[in-house]
Amino acid sequence: MNGREAFVKLMKGNEKYSGTGRVEIDASAFLRHDLVENGQHPIATVICCSDSRVVPEAIFSVNIGELFVIRVAGNVIGAQEMGSIEYAVGHLHTPLVFVLGHDHCGAVAATLEGGAAGFIAAITNEIQSAIDGETNPDEASKKNVRYAVEKLKSAVKHFHGEQQRVILCGGVYHQISGKVEVVV
Repeated sequence: MNGREAFVKLMKGNEKYSGTGRVEIDASAFLRHDLVENGQHPIATVICCSDSRVVPEAIFSVNIGELFVIRVAGNVIGAQEMGSIEYAVGHLHTPLVFVLGHDHCGAVAATLEGGAAGFIAAITNEIQSAIDGETNPDEASKKNVRYAVEKLKSAVKHFHGEQQRVILCGGVYHQISGKVEVVV
């Protein structure tokens, strides 16, 4: 499956999810055994927020083993996340990298309220760089996704020659409607 086909599959899966809100995810013993014995071959890497209300496998109506998911508050990309993305693209050959933000994000809200102290500041400082003075929470979430994708565009050329093969995109998940709005 190439990156375009993976993108279409995710968007069709999101249509199903947002239309019914019900998804059956195959997590059967047979599939788990197959994934252990034959290895994982995810169709996409998804960088999303750690928020418990954001479940990429459900949102995109895919089974276990189909997504390589990297979760971090505010869907920010630091060195560890970049290393995980490089592994997914370079070793697992995921043809699509999708940054998935969401509405009503606590990390974005904390940034808009002036940031945070302690280790959380690493997240809010990154989001502050992304939103560049934006005050509308929905627009800030979109800018945060676009910023992460731009960061990936700069880094992907270092992913062992994978630049030509991988598609980078991003969207914002709207929790009430269940829809993913593609923003880049």
